[in-house]
Amino acid sequence: MKKMLAGLAVALLSLALCFSSALAEDEIVFGETALITGVFGFAGGELHEGIVDYFNYTNENGGIRGHKIKHVFEDCGYKVDCSVAAFKKIQAEYKPLFYSGDSTGFMKAINPELKATENTLMSGVSYATNLTDAATYTRSFIIGPSYSDQMAILLTHAANEQPGAKIAIVHSDSGFGNDPIKAAKVKAKELGLDLVEVITTKSGSVDVTTDVLKLRRKNPDYVLFHGYVLTPINEFMQQMRDLGLKTKFMGTYWSSSELMIMKGGPSADGYLGVMHLNYFDMEKSPGKEWDAMRAYNLKVHPDKASRPNFYMFGWFQGMVWAEAIGRTLDAGKPLTAENLRATINAIENWDTGGIASVPVTFRNNSIPVGRIFRANIAKGRYEPVSETITIN
Repeated sequence: MKKMLAGLAVALLSLALCFSSALAEDEIVFGETALITGVFGFAGGELHEGIVDYFNYTNENGGIRGHKIKHVFEDCGYKVDCSVAAFKKIQAEYKPLFYSGDSTGFMKAINPELKATENTLMSGVSYATNLTDAATYTRSFIIGPSYSDQMAILLTHAANEQPGAKIAIVHSDSGFGNDPIKAAKVKAKELGLDLVEVITTKSGSVDVTTDVLKLRRKNPDYVLFHGYVLTPINEFMQQMRDLGLKTKFMGTYWSSSELMIMKGGPSADGYLGVMHLNYFDMEKSPGKEWDAMRAYNLKVHPDKASRPNFYMFGWFQGMVWAEAIGRTLDAGKPLTAENLRATINAIENWDTGGIASVPVTFRNNSIPVGRIFRANIAKGRYEPVSETITIN
């Protein structure tokens, strides 16, 4: 009997080892609706490549706790109907654990179907304030501070730097541009700032001459831009500098890329951007993971010695997903949406090795913290000028 039990134990152990080996080889699937083409292709292509590079880097280093990553994607060029169709196709065939969305419109439109999936969670390019409503968006989260929190971080910095300062807000008339304006007005009043002007423009290339004259009359200490990637921010800054205004310019995440330095020229010197990540081209290394990212980029893209913050966003997004999976597996829990969600919500003061510019804590589907970086045109880079600013 003892021999039989011993034999059974060996057999079970062998079976367990075989199962563990097979499980370790199982792929974890990530889906993405990419922004490689279309109006934002210049940014989305870099973001997509950051995701791809992080997954390849992780696979080359053993995967996530031994699980290799399978990445499936389709390029939809910022078209919601295409993105919805791509999600349905990828979901039906692969049932990805995480999915990256390419717009606020898509992430809102797909929410009912996302909640009906077995286990899929979603993040993406959107920082829409609505996505912080965890009761409605039970499967979505934001890889950074919401647009309202980004504006609040900028306003807090202005109030700390110059109490009672005169503020103007310039934003696009898109859903993206309108998102945080109501909350920003409330925050400005709460901080004792004097909101002297709010200007709404079309997205992209527009004639800003009339709006610049309005700003000249109000002579604000700060102008906050939101809802743009570059144009027409550079036109506003150039014309206001030509008029001799000493206004300080500020912008939210998508308006604080290296493009501002490249295209804005001397008028962009001193531009203040809110960022929860470090930049690719920091003067000093902020940590070993940042070093590893740069080394990997140099290895696989020797012609791309520098990268915009869009690439950093893609890398960081993949990193967050991997961290959530790794922590869940370490806790001995199955990779269900509920367990992964709980893991994400429990992330607090996570040191990302220099990828993020702040300790990462999730709250209300987002990371409501950031730092202010200033554009140094002479050096061709952004430099941190504030400590971590947390929005409660």
